[in-house]
Amino acid sequence: MTVRRVVVVGYHAAELLDIACVTSSLIGANVHGGAPLYDVCLATPSGLPIACASGLTLQGDQALERITGPLDTLVISGGIGHELAAANRVIVGHVRRLARESRRVASVCTGAAVLAAAGLLDGRRATTHWGYATTLAARHPEITVDADPIFIRDGNVATAAGVTSALDLTLAFIEEDHGADLAREVARNLVTYLQRPGNQAQMSMFTQGPPPGNGLVKRIVDHVTGHLDADLSTAALAAGVGVSERHLTRLFLKHLGLTPGRFVRRARTEAAAHLLASTSLPMAAIATRCGFGTAETLRQAFVDRYGIPPSRYRLTQSAP
Repeated sequence: MTVRRVVVVGYHAAELLDIACVTSSLIGANVHGGAPLYDVCLATPSGLPIACASGLTLQGDQALERITGPLDTLVISGGIGHELAAANRVIVGHVRRLARESRRVASVCTGAAVLAAAGLLDGRRATTHWGYATTLAARHPEITVDADPIFIRDGNVATAAGVTSALDLTLAFIEEDHGADLAREVARNLVTYLQRPGNQAQMSMFTQGPPPGNGLVKRIVDHVTGHLDADLSTAALAAGVGVSERHLTRLFLKHLGLTPGRFVRRARTEAAAHLLASTSLPMAAIATRCGFGTAETLRQAFVDRYGIPPSRYRLTQSAP
């Protein structure tokens, strides 16, 4: 069996987790695959140690400048040092060179900035950490930046979102290369899900930040998330706080960027996703608890939100 050469590119102030999620997963595949499947190398400028954003120092395996192809996979890590890395002609030049000699190319988190600087995302759809997506899109209008998915694959180029999404992308690579059984075994030993679907949202409305600044909107948000099985029509919500439907819709668009109806649908879908992954409740019970009424209505909402049916989501998300 051919050993696949994987080069992970690091630089000063790279994020340690961006690197470790990739290298630990691939080394785990070697251990549980019963044979050397991946030759994993951390490449750094001049082969020197790099001070990671976490404060720890990593020793590079090889000098980026001395690596030659062919490679199976080239992965560019992200981190708070991505701005300097993307502005470094030596780093960018060698990433561009190695990309031509690689079967697939990937970035993690803000590592997309380096791929963008090398012109490797031109004309492609890509993602990055949600907090950097607006900047990436503004600087590189030639890239279609989508801040929502955990990872995106466009041709032979993959971009992963923030930090631990590197686990999801690397597990997807392992499954593609060596099958779902090995990917599942690696995930089990990492004590993580097999993998989240690439189009799953980076940010959940239940964790994405402070509650809305408007007191009335906050009251409704709290009511919705605590009473998903209630009548949450726009008419019922507006009547509950004594305003018109039109006024409520304006407030939601201003403070949340969503209409009340879309907010309710998303809240119900995300709650259903949590129950699918963490419980063995039947689909009909989850649909009822989350306010969908029927399993078919839940299925339609799930496909709209995640691109896969809830049965498939449960299969990939349930703990091993």
